[in-house]
Amino acid sequence: MDNPKRYVIAADMGTTSVKTLLVDRQGTVLHAHSEFYPMHTPSPEIAEQDPDRMLDAVLTGIGKLMQEATAEPEEILCVSFSAAMHSLMAVDEEGRPLTPLLTWADNRAAEHAAQLKRSELGPELFERTGTPIHPMSPLVKLLWLRERQPEIFQRAAKFIGIKEYVFFRLFGRYVVDHSTASATGLLHMHTLCWDSLALSTAGLGPERLSEPVPADHKEIGLPEWAALRTGLYADTPFVAGAADGPLANLGAGAVVPGSWALTVGTSGAVRTTVTAPLADPKGRLFCYALADGLWTVGGAINNGGIMFRWTRDVLATLEAEEGRRKGMDPYDYLTGLAHDVPPGCEGLVFLPFLLGERAPYWNSNARGVFFGLSMNHGKKHMIRAVMEGVVYRLHSVAAVLEELTGSGGEIRASGGFARSPLWRQMLADVLEKPVTVLDSVESSGVGAAYLGFWALGEFPDLAGIREWTRTAGAHEPDPNNREVYRELTGLYARLYQRLLPEFDAIAEFQAKQRSI
Repeated sequence: MDNPKRYVIAADMGTTSVKTLLVDRQGTVLHAHSEFYPMHTPSPEIAEQDPDRMLDAVLTGIGKLMQEATAEPEEILCVSFSAAMHSLMAVDEEGRPLTPLLTWADNRAAEHAAQLKRSELGPELFERTGTPIHPMSPLVKLLWLRERQPEIFQRAAKFIGIKEYVFFRLFGRYVVDHSTASATGLLHMHTLCWDSLALSTAGLGPERLSEPVPADHKEIGLPEWAALRTGLYADTPFVAGAADGPLANLGAGAVVPGSWALTVGTSGAVRTTVTAPLADPKGRLFCYALADGLWTVGGAINNGGIMFRWTRDVLATLEAEEGRRKGMDPYDYLTGLAHDVPPGCEGLVFLPFLLGERAPYWNSNARGVFFGLSMNHGKKHMIRAVMEGVVYRLHSVAAVLEELTGSGGEIRASGGFARSPLWRQMLADVLEKPVTVLDSVESSGVGAAYLGFWALGEFPDLAGIREWTRTAGAHEPDPNNREVYRELTGLYARLYQRLLPEFDAIAEFQAKQRSI
């Protein structure tokens, strides 16, 4: 008789929402549901969230998914998790939050990151942990917290991320999967244990962190209130899973040499999978664990799809509203306007550093720039320049990844941007590589679902994910655009280097203005 437990629920906790997916054994996403939560950003440095609201979104999301998909609790094999990396919060002895959740986008530790990066410890810590020295890193956030909020630092019983908080509230244990832990800057990437040098630098012992566990670690025993909220049986296993970046590689099927995964959601990343830890000698790329002897090497950018949201909400509000009046999705309407502009925007280049930047620059002082504006440029040019600027950012990461690991023969693309044919073609043209588009944009969630089946013994290994992934088309580089984009990516790189001191100057000026 067939096992009635046929489905895995993937819970993907992202920057702006938790997405819950109901996935069958063939890899089909049968239903999806999103629960949104806000980010508190009163200044460019602060990017916080309410952990209890995020926990509520997880439980609500699972419950609504079960209702909308008319799934029965006996059909659910497990719930498997993905979560955004680099979050940090302090909790007391009872597990109550002492701070909001500091997200990857929180830049208040910028000064501490700069000091640590200049010190002798910086390169050694990167070599041991694989996590670049940057304000995003929980290690650096701990340095900031110890100096700026010493009473909270001393009072805290544990320092944890958002997935750890969810698991503690549901099961009463502090556990963190190796993948998420490897992105904290506190885990030794070869031993997968808390690193003694990183701990001494942060000023704490391992007892104040969660227990590192493998990706297939399971917790069982939902409390009654949570079982009622979710519609699940109390003995439904919850699988620790992994971090969203490495899981995006898994969900894209990019788990063989030469296959790259590219994701653009709120942020963005280019990554490849390797079978042993690999640290970039120059500290430009990260190396994070995935599961089962696999690691992901690559780089994340802060300014991905969020730049198009900024374009919609700030730069092109009238155009977005015009699209709505015509019954169109505002993003589709803006993309249509950008399509009318030739590649290269007739000499307009956008440096999309509105949130500072991560790979390969790791510069929290970087700021956004339109360069080359002239009287012949209009809104359409600026919209396309924003789109191209995000792709130039990804090109910067891809160039370093190719230098470190060799040329990628295939790019498997996912994320919200993958819905746009124009953006996908830009990507193929700028990176000069074929781009395969996945039929699901939720690669992290799909990766978490596959990992859940694997954790419950349904699949023998992770490489089988290649048979799961379905593609929705491919884009070949257009040779007519090659020279234009080669010239402009070079100009873009030179602009960044020449503006470095001015980025620092304007960041200092902005900080002084906020303090007045």
